[in-house]
Amino acid sequence: MYVEQAQLKNIEKLLEPNKAVVILGPRRCGKTTLLNHFSQKLTDKYLFVNGEDIYDRKYLSSGSIAQLKNFMGDNSVLIIDEAQKIENIGLNMKLILDHIKGIKVIATGSSAFNLLSEVGEPLTGRKYTLKLYPLSQMELDSIENPAERSALLETRMIYGAYPEVVLNKDNRRNMLYLREIVDSYLYRDILEMAGVRRPDKIIQLLQLLAFQIGKEVSFAELGAKLGMSKNSVERYCDLLEKSFVIYRLRGFSRNLRKEITKNPRCYFYDNGVRNALINNFNPLSMRNDTGELWENYILTEMMKKYEYDMLPANKYFWRTYDQKEIDLVIERGGRLFGYEIKWSPRKVSPPKDWSRSYQNSSYTVITKDNYTDFIV
Repeated sequence: MYVEQAQLKNIEKLLEPNKAVVILGPRRCGKTTLLNHFSQKLTDKYLFVNGEDIYDRKYLSSGSIAQLKNFMGDNSVLIIDEAQKIENIGLNMKLILDHIKGIKVIATGSSAFNLLSEVGEPLTGRKYTLKLYPLSQMELDSIENPAERSALLETRMIYGAYPEVVLNKDNRRNMLYLREIVDSYLYRDILEMAGVRRPDKIIQLLQLLAFQIGKEVSFAELGAKLGMSKNSVERYCDLLEKSFVIYRLRGFSRNLRKEITKNPRCYFYDNGVRNALINNFNPLSMRNDTGELWENYILTEMMKKYEYDMLPANKYFWRTYDQKEIDLVIERGGRLFGYEIKWSPRKVSPPKDWSRSYQNSSYTVITKDNYTDFIV
């Protein structure tokens, strides 16, 4: 079964002659599947290559206009999977776009820190960047009715939404699959390309972050627990974010003295990966972290929706020194939207400091009763 991916329509919308579309996302999230389904819709002649293939790497890292033209032949679309594996791919993509009239290029990569550093400057003004995540609920609604969506909510919160996990109904197999992702795929880009000397510290760092969802993260405290410097912890977090394992929210402030902005909050791109890191796939009735799982799930689903609907926005959390807080603040179109995320529905009023300081802002509580209004 294929769940139609939302980025399919965005590639079709953005792909144009002598431009590139760069697609970034974690390993195993469906980038190759996306390319395969996009290529099936093409009426133009295309060349589909893989950066892990030694022959493809040879030609696409040549730096020779003649060799690149010869490699392309009469194809008008070039599709490159795992482009981060190709040396000098940015320069070579620039040569292709500049010297082959009408050519269109799509490239995928599983690490932002490597592929964007390669293509960033050479392709300035020549590319669009899209992000692909594990399946979103807005995508899954194409194969699920409201009753199924509701019934599967707990499963999504525990096992996440990697395509293979969603399509496999056996949770024992899903546990094994997620552990395999953690053991074999999660850190591969970092270990291969970033020169990390202590991979064991990455695992320990992620396990500590897994228990701090919804809380401010102190790099100094994490460093003390791991026997590392604050700067090393911050660098590892940056690499993990650019490899699509975690993402960070900064504190929102308009320079009010009470507002906290120093430390970020960290969330995981997938609940299943988070639970695999701490080896806990217990049902919600046996857990004491249901609120954290719910917060991580809703934030990530909203992030997917904003990306796939191509809605530019800044995302933050908000907290004051006297413990008043809002889980998510979205700044878009000159307006502020505050969201409190609660697993157990109850009436919650906006903090008075928020209402007083940001009078034109909105405040909404997201619960199990209304969450689909914000993620689908």
